[in-house]
Parts: sequence; structure tokens; C-alpha cells
Amino acid sequence: MIQINELIREGVTKRIYATSDPDKAVVFFKDEAMAYHGLKRGRILGKGEVNNEVCKTFFGLLSEHHIPNHFLEQLDARQSLIWRCEMIPISVKVRNRVAGTLVQRTGLPLGMKMSPPVIEFFYKNEELENPLINISHILAMKLATREEMDYITDVSLQINQLISAYMREVDIELIDFTLEFGRFKGSVLVADEISPDVARFWDAKTHEPLDIDRFRRDMGNAEQAYQELLHRMMGLE
Repeated sequence: MIQINELIREGVTKRIYATSDPDKAVVFFKDEAMAYHGLKRGRILGKGEVNNEVCKTFFGLLSEHHIPNHFLEQLDARQSLIWRCEMIPISVKVRNRVAGTLVQRTGLPLGMKMSPPVIEFFYKNEELENPLINISHILAMKLATREEMDYITDVSLQINQLISAYMREVDIELIDFTLEFGRFKGSVLVADEISPDVARFWDAKTHEPLDIDRFRRDMGNAEQAYQELLHRMMGLE
């Protein structure tokens, strides 16, 4: 029986707790939401439960396709047991269509298809506002090795294909998403979360967002959008 111990770290959307097993941790998903580097904060009721369930589904999909990840089991509506990784301070953004900051940075129209998908890397450093970096920066800063980055890039594209195909079954398009990775006992695992907090999901017919953009853009009904996403996904189980 795993015992939940002290809080390791807390962010806006999650808490991570140590457990009686030093190799394992518990993630607790919160309802809090944040946008624009903390300039906008609020709550999306039920978001934590949705994200916990969505993560279970997506990490299960990865496991079915033999992609190593940190997920072990769902404990309750808001908590899951995970491997306790040493997080690599890089976030990986995979983009299938132009959205978000890419519109401002490139001048390309919102929704334009990116073929092949674009992969971007960001340095996880809140004081520097998580700047965009490239492979040369990563190697020079010794954030990860060349072998790790080759693996991370390859796996990110595999995950993009898997989730894109999965969501097409319920008339949802994966626009972009962010991945994080961690080291565990000599391996690199997909870690953190894969949820509508870190991904853009659009209704394939109406192009309405079913994700955190509803909160960012004051579109209303963010709770309903999260629940709609989960409802459609549960229809595939």
C-alpha cells in the first residue's frame, strides 16, 4: 500500500507528492488555470478530474505502443501514481496547425496546416519566461545529450501521430501540444501531462477549441469544453 508523504513541488495546475516508495510519486490535478505568464488566473470547475482521466487515457495509449512513460495507475478522480523522474528542463511543442504565439512570431494565418509538423523546444525557466531555444543551445547548455534529443524528437512525432489518429475517431483535431520528459533509471520517459491544459484540441467541424484556449480567450463555457472533450474520448473505450 503506497503512502502519500510530503509535497515535493506545486505548480498552478498540479501538486506532486513523495510516497513511501522513493521511486514513485503521486500527481494531484487542480482546477486552477493560468494564462499569459500568470497575468490571468482563475478556476475551471472539474478540470482536475478531466485532466487526470485524459492523462490516464493518453499515457495508456503510449504504453500500448511501447512508448515508455511515467504513468503507473490512477488512484482516484484527481490523483495518479507515477514514476518519480528527474525532469529534463525542456518542453517540446509539436505543431500541426498555426496557433497561439506562432501566429505572432511568423505572421502566418491562424489554422494554417504545417506540413511536416513543426517541433519547437523551450527552456523550462520561469525567470526567463521559458524561452524558445534550439538543439545547439540544448547541447551547449548541457540540458540533454544528442542521443536524448534524437530520441525525444522521434518519440514526440510518434506521439503526434498516435494522438492525432485517436482524436480523429471522435471528430477532434489535435492542433498542437506540449510534452515533457524525465530521466528514470537510465531511461528517458514521457512525463508531466498530456491534457487540454497543454494541448489545443479543435472540433473538427466547427473549429471551436475544447481546451485551455477557451479560458485564455474569454470564450466562456471552459468547463463545458473540457467535459465535452472527455465525453467524446470516453466513447472510444
